[in-house]
Amino acid sequence: MAKGVTLLIVLVCGVVGQALSPLYILSLDDQAKLKAVFEQAQPFTDLANAHYSILGLKLFSATIPKAQEACTYLKATVDTSNVQSVYHATSAAKALGNCQLQVSSAQQVLSTAINDSTDVATIFYAVSALTTLGLQINAADVIKTLDAALKKDDGVLASSYALHIANMLPKDTNVDKYFELIEDVVAQADEVDEKYLQFDSLGHTAIFVDGAYTLAAKVDKTPLITEDQAVMFANYVLSRKSTQTVRNAYYVLLATKAFSSNKFQIPVSFALSGSMAISSTEPSLQVRVSNLMAGDLGKLTVKATSVTIRDGNDAHLSNTAMTAAKEPSVYQLNLLQSKPAPGFYNVELEASPAKPDKRLIGLGDGLVVVKVTTEVAVENVEVSIVDKDQSITAKTVKVVHPRKIDKGLEADHHQNVVLKFNLRDKSGQPITVHQTFVRLANLKTGQEVIFTAEADTSKTYKFNLDVAESGRDYFQYLSGKYTLELIVGDAVVQNPLLWNLADVVLKFPDEAEAKPVDKTRYTAKPEIIHQFRKPEKRPSVMVSNAFSVLVFVPLIMLFGVWAKLGVNLKNFPASPSAIGFHVGLAAIFGLFYCYWCYLNMFQTLRYLSVIGFFTFICGHRLLSHIAASKSKRH
Repeated sequence: MAKGVTLLIVLVCGVVGQALSPLYILSLDDQAKLKAVFEQAQPFTDLANAHYSILGLKLFSATIPKAQEACTYLKATVDTSNVQSVYHATSAAKALGNCQLQVSSAQQVLSTAINDSTDVATIFYAVSALTTLGLQINAADVIKTLDAALKKDDGVLASSYALHIANMLPKDTNVDKYFELIEDVVAQADEVDEKYLQFDSLGHTAIFVDGAYTLAAKVDKTPLITEDQAVMFANYVLSRKSTQTVRNAYYVLLATKAFSSNKFQIPVSFALSGSMAISSTEPSLQVRVSNLMAGDLGKLTVKATSVTIRDGNDAHLSNTAMTAAKEPSVYQLNLLQSKPAPGFYNVELEASPAKPDKRLIGLGDGLVVVKVTTEVAVENVEVSIVDKDQSITAKTVKVVHPRKIDKGLEADHHQNVVLKFNLRDKSGQPITVHQTFVRLANLKTGQEVIFTAEADTSKTYKFNLDVAESGRDYFQYLSGKYTLELIVGDAVVQNPLLWNLADVVLKFPDEAEAKPVDKTRYTAKPEIIHQFRKPEKRPSVMVSNAFSVLVFVPLIMLFGVWAKLGVNLKNFPASPSAIGFHVGLAAIFGLFYCYWCYLNMFQTLRYLSVIGFFTFICGHRLLSHIAASKSKRH
């Protein structure tokens, strides 16, 4: 039992220690793009966009262009009878600094808006505008009204606005019950791929994040948001950083700013600074360790805890200290000193601050991916012409890159063209790459065919062209002179190659040369027209008439029997239903005849529905009449 408890504690500690690391960062380039979105909103055409544009630039501590024109627009656009309009205008005017709005008449509107029938959003607009204008707020009335509104709507947005309202109340106001809303709101968030945590929209998420950390600072309590939840919220917000709308740009900046400067939880970002390629010209791995706004976290000790090639498990380096670069928050490690093989590497990182800071999240969970590149050299290149039947090499020519074989090469349909070569990296080690192609192009027509060259277990590449089979399958028996080119490329190769190494004359079978090239492979095929089979031969008219007469024989016999027995029509009810039933029945038989001669099934069913309904009603009444007559007799 004690061992089980110990194991459980170890597993829980391991899971808790594996905090997520942010996937994104609002880099300096990203910040410049958002700033451009705010600046391009001018000239303003909408009061809300003007508000978000001005506040966004204010969050950047940037100069607001054409501030006087912006102030004039606010004065001309504000509607003092509308609470939301006053909120946008007053917030934007305060951010401008030197902009006085004439909204004295709005105080009554704002105070009146705080009543029991008002929703939470309107209360937020009113309280925020009153706070911005420096007007007095009756905290008791606001709390009473807010509680009533939350009973009607306690959704994510309403609860998030409640956090902001509580933050704007006087310091001596007890707002603990609103602080407890944070946990309830987080429980409503949607988790995606164990990486993102979000609400219905970016705006809802950003308003909640900012309100939660702002209110937490007021009550001086850590918000009920776990470290992983904070990172996943940040991942969602920053996944939208490429937005081009002013409102969403403001929300991205608002939430990212909250994650970067609050008193409780600051996710630490490990991001590449510069290129991910490690080469002889750029041998150092450079990593920026910062908050989500690319801001400095102070003096840190950063080390690479593990450098592992992506396709392997063995660590190339471990626990290697990184040095601070000239640029703030950037740390570097000369990776080429350890002579890594070309390829992609996962670099796990860890940072520790000089002064302990409990706010920092994910100090030991950094991960970046880099690629070590190299220059490749082509060696041991041989082009051979081999007889297929005797497997005798008729001719072998060696060539050194980047030269071209001067002597002409010829191969007919009894021979193969064989190309062999090796690839070595800058250190002289054999290497295989993802892209090795052999291109053959006809000098006269420009027709080209591209093949792949495969490496064997010794990392020697070989390409074998069977002239007879390839002539049928690829070249359409087009004999002539072809250029032989070698193409080498890879994500880790610095110097991809396109080498014209020889000209070769290919001679395909003589009988195939006269065979016309099939040019109809991709042309339109003749239209397929469905043809019904010819009807079978019918019997003669005499046979048809004979069978028609036989059909009527039972009817003739029926009339004959009736004549012999005597027809009695005394019991025929002279009622409309009886006449209608028999007329309808006769009409149905007539409709069958018409179906046989003139009508199709759908037309027949349409007429039958009308006649059948009439016949059914008449028949029902006729049967009822007969039943009633019989009951009277008895």
